[in-house]
Amino acid sequence: MGIWQSYRLRLQRKRWLIRAFRKRRELRAVADRSAQIRPGDILLFCTQRNEGVRLPYFLQYYRNLGVNHFLIVDNDSDDQSLAYLAGQSDVSLWHTTASYKRARFGVDWLNWLQRKYGHGHWTLVVDPDEFLIYPFCDTRPLRALTDWLDASSIKSFSAMLIDMYPKGPLNDAPYQPGQNPLDIAPWFDPGNYSIKKNARFGNLWIQGGPRMRVFFPDAPEKAPALNKIPLVKWDRRYCYVSSTHMLLPRGLNLVYDEWGGEKASGALLHTKFLDTFAAKAQEELQRKQHYAASVEYKAYAETLAQHPDLWCKWSEKYINWRQLEILGLMSKGNWA
Repeated sequence: MGIWQSYRLRLQRKRWLIRAFRKRRELRAVADRSAQIRPGDILLFCTQRNEGVRLPYFLQYYRNLGVNHFLIVDNDSDDQSLAYLAGQSDVSLWHTTASYKRARFGVDWLNWLQRKYGHGHWTLVVDPDEFLIYPFCDTRPLRALTDWLDASSIKSFSAMLIDMYPKGPLNDAPYQPGQNPLDIAPWFDPGNYSIKKNARFGNLWIQGGPRMRVFFPDAPEKAPALNKIPLVKWDRRYCYVSSTHMLLPRGLNLVYDEWGGEKASGALLHTKFLDTFAAKAQEELQRKQHYAASVEYKAYAETLAQHPDLWCKWSEKYINWRQLEILGLMSKGNWA
């Protein structure tokens, strides 16, 4: 990368940080328990809207992994989620009625909170329908991973987004609060993925899976990106650029080995496709707060009207992280 391009990226990072500083005014503290945060705590940052049915299992899952404190932005929910989160002793909660789209789809809000509270901590940024899987997660807590990353001088950890889905129509099995969504949606596409390198930011760009196969069969280039870097040893100089797809400084995006080896990586099991999804897609289509004029949600709404079955003869049922490693969807690298 040339000196001029490097200089431009530094300027862009400063602009994003200034923008996040300004966007802090849109956040109103509902339950600020950040004084509980201790040095070395693992922090989870999240934006949510009307995810009350998902939150009990989501919080318990990450508590069990080893997250010490949750910092959550509620984007004007009108279900029970705001009150529920306010009552959780390990959650700091902010509320906003501002535009999700004009906050760069929530990135500005979380960049500010991470800058203020995340400096020096391992921070995890996920949505309420995303569940981190990493090597040895069945026997080792998240702190074992972050300790190894610290010892290896690794500051960022990637996780490919894997869309999970049920066999049969989405409405066949109603989801209940506190339920493991994988009990309903345990299937995924073991292949059908494309990958390329983003020359400007240095990150990998991955597309495919059931969303490309079912919702964007005629325009695969419009399918959502599946590359994520959700776990970072945060520094106040850092910022996310686009969701958790890429960061600045650019070096944080180099989560792969270009010389034929493998770096450790994980997966985010994405449980969007439950019986709640059709109503969610219609709501987001009407709100028009998502990327590219909500083209993704237009595709969802049009296809869901036909009651599709995302399962196909190539679908594979999720067993554990070792299965994903065998399939090449994640790697333990040299972490033994």
